[in-house]
Amino acid sequence: MSLSAKILLSPLLLAQALRTRRRMPRLPEAEGERQGSVGSGPLLRLLVAGDSSAAGVGVGSQHDALAGQLARQLARACHVRVEWRLAARTGLSSARTLHFLQREALPPFDIAVLMTGVNDIIEQVPSHHAVRAREALANYLRNVLGVAHVVFAPLPPMHLLPGLPQPLRWISGADAQRHDRALARWAATRGDVSHPHIELPLNRGVLADDGFHPGQAVYRQCAHAIAQHIAKNVWPQLHSETNHDPQPARQDPPDHRLEPGHRPGDRASRGGRRRQHRAAGQDHRAQPQAARHAGDGGG
Repeated sequence: MSLSAKILLSPLLLAQALRTRRRMPRLPEAEGERQGSVGSGPLLRLLVAGDSSAAGVGVGSQHDALAGQLARQLARACHVRVEWRLAARTGLSSARTLHFLQREALPPFDIAVLMTGVNDIIEQVPSHHAVRAREALANYLRNVLGVAHVVFAPLPPMHLLPGLPQPLRWISGADAQRHDRALARWAATRGDVSHPHIELPLNRGVLADDGFHPGQAVYRQCAHAIAQHIAKNVWPQLHSETNHDPQPARQDPPDHRLEPGHRPGDRASRGGRRRQHRAAGQDHRAQPQAARHAGDGGG
């Protein structure tokens, strides 16, 4: 969507956005435990974080939401014991997700799955700013929580959401596609980040009552796609590295006062793994231009 078209349509879009917000039902986050353990075998520590889609808005129970379904599918696909935790809240943008996680008392994790981006579209965050916020998220997860790999789920096809009226739906969909392309380009520059493709043929039959949030079937499809991506492309490498560790792992609590990239008690093998990931996208914080180039301009 060109900036000129947005400017021309801005009065209509603003009116539609305000009217949609007033009439759309406010659905609660899914109830139930936000951490647990499932499966048997080697340990995989999983963090699911982000906005309302991570929090399970649209279904009644965390068992049917993304975190619960993903933990079970990962346990089966990878033949592991998944210790999982959910840290999510409705309304979080990519930047606010980082601030939210920094306030949580979180243990170390092996893999993090992030669901963010829709609120960036709603708030008209420029794509390069959204990418930069995700870069900060990935660096925080790696350097402070010891996460070896971060999976950023793709943005949903917002042009298919029946809860949004036209032309707001069309314009939001175009923005979401542009943001997702920028996210994919940036993720391809890092060895410790991935961005799987998920096919989501959305309609009222698979969405929540508001025509905007996922229903149980959509959460199941997303969980399956992400679990298969991790099982094929992420976990085999991480598990192989763990099997070659000469010493058992130590789990020191994260120290937020440390300089990024330095944690006490890191094993030589885990340090080697950090160096390997940093080599794939050499000190990402020192190269903000990578995030700038990933964004394709505009808001």
